[in-house]
Amino acid sequence: MRNIAKKIILFVLVTSLLFSTNAFAIKITNNSVTMVTDLEDLDPNADLKVTVSIKEIRALDDFEKVGGPDFYVRIFIYGDWFESPVWANQKYLYGNPYLFQATENVPDYMENVSIKIQLWDKQPGLDRLCDLDDNYGYYLDNREIELTYNTKVGVWYGEDYNHPHSIYADDSGYGRVNGCDDNSYYENDLDCELYFDITQSDTDGDGIPYWIEVNKYGTDPMVNDTGRDDDCDGVPIEWEHKWGTYVGYNWYNRTMEYVTFYDPFKFEQHNLSDIDQDGLDNVEEYRVSKWGSDPFRKDIFVEMDQMAAGPNGEPASLMPDGAKELLNTSFNRRNIVYHIDDGCMGGGEMIPFIEHFPMFWEDPNNTTDEIYNDYFLHGNENNWRRGVFFYSAIVYDGGFQGYNYRNGAFLISLQPIREHQKFALRIWGKDTALASVYMHEHGHSLGLNELYGHDTDSYYPWQIKYWRYRPYKSCMNYGYTYRLVDYSDGSHGKNDRDDWDTIDLTLFQQPWG
Repeated sequence: MRNIAKKIILFVLVTSLLFSTNAFAIKITNNSVTMVTDLEDLDPNADLKVTVSIKEIRALDDFEKVGGPDFYVRIFIYGDWFESPVWANQKYLYGNPYLFQATENVPDYMENVSIKIQLWDKQPGLDRLCDLDDNYGYYLDNREIELTYNTKVGVWYGEDYNHPHSIYADDSGYGRVNGCDDNSYYENDLDCELYFDITQSDTDGDGIPYWIEVNKYGTDPMVNDTGRDDDCDGVPIEWEHKWGTYVGYNWYNRTMEYVTFYDPFKFEQHNLSDIDQDGLDNVEEYRVSKWGSDPFRKDIFVEMDQMAAGPNGEPASLMPDGAKELLNTSFNRRNIVYHIDDGCMGGGEMIPFIEHFPMFWEDPNNTTDEIYNDYFLHGNENNWRRGVFFYSAIVYDGGFQGYNYRNGAFLISLQPIREHQKFALRIWGKDTALASVYMHEHGHSLGLNELYGHDTDSYYPWQIKYWRYRPYKSCMNYGYTYRLVDYSDGSHGKNDRDDWDTIDLTLFQQPWG
């Protein structure tokens, strides 16, 4: 009876402790209850909730012979799981601002929250799990993303993470995962690209959690600090917090700890820092951050101005949306995220119709320079976009199919392509042909200029160089221009070369000539 009474008393005590309004840990050993420690409420101003937002999805492989994949996502947060609707027959999905969100209420003292993201292609009978992972770890074919979100500092780590040191960097970037990171570029492995964000309840709405505001920054967690730049170094506190805070492993005490790389209250030379070597310093990365830049992953921004229709029925000179998507896919699978400003980033204007102008070296009126100065720089030689964006103009007739006329500026001329590339347009399709020639000309702005399979006697099968350079599978090779939207990576044998490892993303900032 005495033992039974002890057990009843113990049960009542444990129950009362569990339902107490104060959060703490308990330890039960040999029928005794011991309070271990009070557990900290990590945000007394809010009920702690964690939200995963899916922003964009891109198929990097051809899923179906006809149509596109039927995507849906599953998100697991703290043991619960959420499933999105099915986006039927969609290869490219863009959120405004997001496609799907999942929110989980977690204990107010929980510092580390487990999260998993899966992307599925719905199929009759058995759905297919798409590949988002770099295949790193113990499993032979890992395809989902497992993360840990830290509610004290508002960052996550795991199979996607933030890290400023290039030797440890996540090549696909923070908040972006890429199924091609396992080098399956030329395999149909259901590779996909997915952009996401993880946030938590935040009373003042500046994206900086209560705990780090109070314990590290000394800022008011009830005041929105967005835009605040106490150290006057050109980037505000919310940007320095997001990109300058990461979770790393402390080898001395064998724990995961947060590290502050950028200090919002200490002047740092962000205008001289280009860690990912994509030509954009941190101040420029901040200016284009609303369009998805990442200071530790390579980005290319290119303005695309197109020409209006002519008065006598000449069609408008427009790059098809399908061609733009092919360009995005080709660069993105190599973790060089391609951003086309066709009007969505403050540029992308329509150029009034010009029927014909000669090649720039024969043009006394400097028409190409006039377009560049009027529609890209807007008459300001020091326009900030000059050091951030490449420039391309799609025109009716510029005298030739395409060419570069200054560093970082190139022209695509559609009427000569229609006249001289009818076979390519019919066989390979308009999207592929135009994306290929566009990527070819952009390649020159990236430093791919050597005459290697890039001369007039590499065009046709009856020419010797056509066969000599077959392994060089690049749109820079005239034998593949109009049919291939890719550069070569040097993996195709003798007479191939590695374009992707050769390109220079900073070349457009150097003087022409």
